[in-house]
Amino acid sequence: MGIGDKFEAAKDKVEGKVEELIGKATHDKSKIAEGKADQVKGTVKDKVADVKAHLNEDANKRHTDDTEGGAAL
Repeated sequence: MGIGDKFEAAKDKVEGKVEELIGKATHDKSKIAEGKADQVKGTVKDKVADVKAHLNEDANKRHTDDTEGGAAL
C-alpha cells in the first residue's frame, strides 16, 4: 500500500467526520452512525497500510549470506 492508500484512508476519516457533524446538526442518528463508521473504516485502512508498509520494508531487508558472495537466504 502506498501513499494513495494513506490518502484514501484520510479521505474516509474526513468524510466521516463531516457526515457525523451534519448528523449532529440535523439530529439524524443514522448520519451520525454512518459518519462514525466511515471514520473507523479510514482508521482501519490506515493501520493496514502501515502494516503492509512494515512487512514490505522487512522483506526488503532480508538477511544475506556474506560468505557466499552475498546471496539472499
